[in-house]
Amino acid sequence: MEAENQIEAKNYNALIYIVGVVLALAVGVIYVTPKMDMSGTWMDVLPTVNAFINGLVSLLLVAGLVLIKNGQRRAHERVMTASIVLSALFLVSYVAYHITHESTSFGGEGWIRTVYFVILLTHIVLAAVITPLVLITFVRALSQRFDKHRKIARITWPLWFYVSVSGVIVYLMISPYY
Repeated sequence: MEAENQIEAKNYNALIYIVGVVLALAVGVIYVTPKMDMSGTWMDVLPTVNAFINGLVSLLLVAGLVLIKNGQRRAHERVMTASIVLSALFLVSYVAYHITHESTSFGGEGWIRTVYFVILLTHIVLAAVITPLVLITFVRALSQRFDKHRKIARITWPLWFYVSVSGVIVYLMISPYY
């Protein structure tokens, strides 16, 4: 049974890496393609919705960590699954907004501009990295490879948490310039 689960997880790893690369490339392409101008529509609220989703994911990640530390595995599974579903919803909303709206320029000056771009750059890089890590961590849990799940979750959790929190921070810093 364990060997079967290990083979299953390895089969998913290749697909996960492909999905991660395709998503990263797709998001990159969005920034260089012409936009379907939907300014002035209901889609203008999507950055706020995305920040809300990121904030909710941050809270769920903390809850998931607390739950597993307290031995509440089933509740941990539910909370982490909800985090993945919300992150996928975020991705759909993010893509929808950025194919319909030009990027907003940050208008701050001085040291705050540097802070903004450091947070933004680390957020972008880690957002590209986190998708495969989250999926691998999830597959290891589903395949009941809890030893390997715990090992990678120790890397995945803080990075995912940083990406979700920094997404909210980036939104708060750029929102005056929308």
